[in-house]
Amino acid sequence: MKYLVMVQGTQADYEAMRGRASANSPAWSEEELQAMFAYMGAINDDLSETGEFVDGQGLAEPAQTRHVTLGDDGKAVITDGPYSETKELLAGYWVLECESLERVTEIAERVARCPQPAGAPDYPVVIRPIMDGSGDI
Repeated sequence: MKYLVMVQGTQADYEAMRGRASANSPAWSEEELQAMFAYMGAINDDLSETGEFVDGQGLAEPAQTRHVTLGDDGKAVITDGPYSETKELLAGYWVLECESLERVTEIAERVARCPQPAGAPDYPVVIRPIMDGSGDI
């Protein structure tokens, strides 16, 4: 079964990774940033070796987000980020092919243990089964 495993973040988190602290997130050092990249790279390598890795990407910061909705007149309303009213957004994801929900939960627990600076916010790692083309899970 395929699963989407998602990690979340805010614009403040991306700024913190650039060394700019805020009330919600301490500044990351270069060593902390490299430790995070190495940790996530090791997860990707392990999942590739087991054949469970289908795809995975980190996403650009929320400031580069664009929302497209329809206005009352039916015309597109396009809004560029950042969005101060939005809290956490999708920061990265994996598409995994795992034998069970228990297995993908083990992987998500490993992702949740990613090193970060003391005081950095903790976000849940979200798992969603991917429906097949027939609408079944």
